[in-house]
Amino acid sequence: MGLVDSHCHLPLISKSPEGMDKIVSEAKNEGVEHILSVSIDLETSNDVLESAKRYLNVSASVGVHPNCGPENSEPSPDILIELGSNEEIIAIGETGLDFFFEDFDVERQIRQLKAHISAARELKKPLIIHCREAAPTLLPILKSEKADEIGGIMHCFVDNWDVASEAIDLGFLISFSGIVTFKNAENLREVAKKIPDDKILVETDAPWLAPVPNRGKENQPAFVCHTARLLSQLRNQDFKEFSQQTSLNFYDLFRLNRVC
Repeated sequence: MGLVDSHCHLPLISKSPEGMDKIVSEAKNEGVEHILSVSIDLETSNDVLESAKRYLNVSASVGVHPNCGPENSEPSPDILIELGSNEEIIAIGETGLDFFFEDFDVERQIRQLKAHISAARELKKPLIIHCREAAPTLLPILKSEKADEIGGIMHCFVDNWDVASEAIDLGFLISFSGIVTFKNAENLREVAKKIPDDKILVETDAPWLAPVPNRGKENQPAFVCHTARLLSQLRNQDFKEFSQQTSLNFYDLFRLNRVC
């Protein structure tokens, strides 16, 4: 069993079918057997869906990133349910809260997050959660809106063990991106060591956050092997066994049959 890139943005890496063919092929050559292509707004959600229809080993999500501004159409539960009903859509998101930038709109982000949770519960499809400098606000909302009924992924995790533990209790898996390979990520690596075997995932978040030794390059799903190798070493696990475990975690969460 190969690796799963549990979070990337295929249409943002390449807008041409030929370029996307190359990206998916190179990933497969590096042992990546499945890719989740994640939506960041409604305007380009069809591009994400088409990437899943094009390849048997690609799935898709639908959602609106919390940093998408007011100029983008704001998602209602009904819109998300309509778009998310497609069989290639296995997740709702990415959604969440991001308080990193000075001009963030808290009310809009929270409203959008609640709409995504409502749609995910209706569709019974897991959530993909983005959280940056917002965990004290995010976690209580996940609880109050009953996100634990469907669970999901804490994508590109960068918080501490207490946040990870609380998210796990709510039914979420913890996904690590190339950030964990960066020189200044010592604290995050300590968290990664503590995640239970059945609660950990790996991702690229491509085209961003390329892991060492490719830091600074445009990221792509093929690079997820570097993050997985670093994590397996940190956790004193065999690389192949770690890869298999993270892939099984992904398939179990989304109730997917393995398609290579």
